Amino acid sequence: MNLDSLAVVVSVIGGIGGVIFGIVSAVRNKKHDDAEGGKQDGIVLTELGYIKAGVDDLKRKQDKQDETTTQLLRDLTAVQESAKQAHKRLDGLEERLNK
Repeated sequence: MNLDSLAVVVSVIGGIGGVIFGIVSAVRNKKHDDAEGGKQDGIVLTELGYIKAGVDDLKRKQDKQDETTTQLLRDLTAVQESAKQAHKRLDGLEERLNK
């Protein structure tokens, strides 16, 4: 084998080695990227779960507040009716006193 043939063989082996190294690196990087992407997806899903739980909690509190407001309005209506009756009685007493 002469020097030119040896150079060609080394070049071919180097080229093949480069291609193999590139493929191995790409596969390794893809696995790493997939693992990192899965980790990020897990974090996002966890955070979304926390947000959903917070929204559900706010909805429950809002429903309870709505019930309280409704009850207060009922009580206010009853107090207004009672006040009307009391004014009517007071007006009747006042008329009796003024006669």
